[in-house]
Amino acid sequence: MKKHLLTAAVALGAMVLAVSGAQAKYTFALVPKNMNNPFFDQARDGCKKAEAESKGAVECMYIGPGEHGGGDEQVQIVQDLVAKKVDGIAVSPSNAAAMAVALQAAKDAGIPVLTWDSDLLPENKDLRVAYIGTHNYEIGENLAKLVMQIKPKGGTICIQSGGAAAANHNERMQGIRDTLSGTKSAASPGDRLTGQNGWTEIEGCPLYTNDDFPLSVQQFEDIMAKNPNLDAFIPTGGFPQFIPDANRAAVAPYKDKIASKALALVVADTLPVQIDQMKEGFSLGQVGQRPFEMGFKTMMALKDMKDGKAPPADPTYTGLDVCTPETADTCVAK
Repeated sequence: MKKHLLTAAVALGAMVLAVSGAQAKYTFALVPKNMNNPFFDQARDGCKKAEAESKGAVECMYIGPGEHGGGDEQVQIVQDLVAKKVDGIAVSPSNAAAMAVALQAAKDAGIPVLTWDSDLLPENKDLRVAYIGTHNYEIGENLAKLVMQIKPKGGTICIQSGGAAAANHNERMQGIRDTLSGTKSAASPGDRLTGQNGWTEIEGCPLYTNDDFPLSVQQFEDIMAKNPNLDAFIPTGGFPQFIPDANRAAVAPYKDKIASKALALVVADTLPVQIDQMKEGFSLGQVGQRPFEMGFKTMMALKDMKDGKAPPADPTYTGLDVCTPETADTCVAK
């Protein structure tokens, strides 16, 4: 009898050791501004790569608002994730101020948070551990430099942005305005161009797409119809190019102007579908981010923190790719 009890105790002890020695599985949420977006699809793929490389230690939960997104819906999703007690959250805030409320709840619950692609407002950055993504001001800076190479004497310009409350797009707009004006503004989205260095923003701009891709194409058509001699058009995201057939149809009437550099059309992001359009003459430059790397690095950083390792540097920048038709085949980092 004692022998059987001893055998059972040893077996139970071995089972406990096996369970305790097994690697914990963490559920981390990657929350984009919206789904069905080729830019955020790449971040999802990076997240899934981290899941695969973790060999069962990480589950990538990719969840976000519908196709056009919306700050309120995204906040609700994050609040639900906090209630579900996920192990970590990586979010690209659509509305930086509104997201702070949800992330306060995450902090109170002890759930580590990273931001990626877009950050919180400066006064709320204590609610997340770090930002992993693009230096957004530098996107604007590089977009403006491309435009200045095409139009060294300045001219009229329209900036097309995402959401008015999206911190990343406001930082890009500040980078564009500061670089074109030659003067550093106090805060994003920067000071409106009213003739500085020869640059003037036209009436009705900036345009706000709220990540509605068909709307972004319609906005381009409308602004060009009213301002056929516009010198420069700069989307701070790839919005119109993400629906390539519609964008081609909208830009086609202005291909000669683009080719002659009468119209400096320069666009953010460098996804393959966008590089194809640039090669076809539908833009004169692209400044891109590395969303795959953002999705991968946020997951691995959350795992490291849960495993007791040091948090990532804040900020952790993932780099930029600056492309022109001449460098189209080699400009994007592999």
